[in-house]
Amino acid sequence: MLINERMVGAIIFANMHDFSIEDLTKNRTFASVPFGGRYRMIDFPLSNSINAGIIDIGVITKSNYRSLMEHIGNGSQWDLARKRGGLKLLPPYGNKNFGIYHGKLEALGAALDFLKYNPCKYILLDYAKIIEKHIKNAADVSIVYKNDFLTSDISKEAVVLNFDNDNMLKEVAINPQTSGQFNISLNILVFERSFLRQLIANSICMGEYKLDRDFLQKKCRKYKIQGIRYDGYVRIISSIKSYYDANMELLKNEARQKVFDSTRPIYTKVRDEAPVKYGPNAKAINSFIADGCIIDGYVENSVIFRGCRISSNARVKNSILMQATQVDSDCNIEYVISDKNVKIREGKTMISASSYPIYIAKNKII
Repeated sequence: MLINERMVGAIIFANMHDFSIEDLTKNRTFASVPFGGRYRMIDFPLSNSINAGIIDIGVITKSNYRSLMEHIGNGSQWDLARKRGGLKLLPPYGNKNFGIYHGKLEALGAALDFLKYNPCKYILLDYAKIIEKHIKNAADVSIVYKNDFLTSDISKEAVVLNFDNDNMLKEVAINPQTSGQFNISLNILVFERSFLRQLIANSICMGEYKLDRDFLQKKCRKYKIQGIRYDGYVRIISSIKSYYDANMELLKNEARQKVFDSTRPIYTKVRDEAPVKYGPNAKAINSFIADGCIIDGYVENSVIFRGCRISSNARVKNSILMQATQVDSDCNIEYVISDKNVKIREGKTMISASSYPIYIAKNKII
């Protein structure tokens, strides 16, 4: 926990990575994409923040944020419904001088009032418990990275960092068309609030709006930008396949223990639904099955969200079924991602492969 809980504020970008998984973000923000059977993406940075004692949090939105608003509400599920601090939604046009943004610096410009009146000294862009290291290093900016293998699947939006012997940032590559072992930015930065406000004001004057390209890449040698290496569990979601793989990995006990640490719980919106009902023909193997489901078929190695119905003689394997998906009898489903309220009628067979899972859009009837 931080020594002074009002010392640090956080800003989370809800829409910034929508293009990574466009099928899933046509009608929602990246932050509200369902994950792991009962969660939304935003649950993880919000929970990490509150677990570290950060209670001043702004969520910057851009478009399609109705479902996000319904999910986070007033922030009470994360203990963020407060008279002082708490959760604040920062939509576009919240400032008369700013509309739809094109990059993080421009988005932060629309959040200047949040920064101006926020009492915190330090601001986290997204989350990590790195304030102590930031203060100790006396850096202008701290950036969190992971040394990992860069694949072509994630390189299309990766930011690769190169540091000197003192771990100071000296070079930045954006969207490198390469693969190998690199220091990959986790899009988590720490600024002193006054420094960030000045940076935003200067960038606006210069017509700069991209944080990675216009600040990190162009000015990394001008400022003291300290790298902080993170060696814990990280999965970068930048495509439907990586989204599928990240969900499937939760079926492994080792991954679950890392993601769902009992000392740092992940909070989400609680729904009062009945437990899973298993019919006489049901069989479930190594699967996440959320409350409110009715299972009377065969389920294996799958993530099943709330309120799904799998009828008798139906087989669901290696798949992700989002909320209220219905699979009728005699269906055979494998390597499928179904969005919310999908109906797969009797006798249908849909089989793909883990390298290219089939995606069924929200409200579709097959």
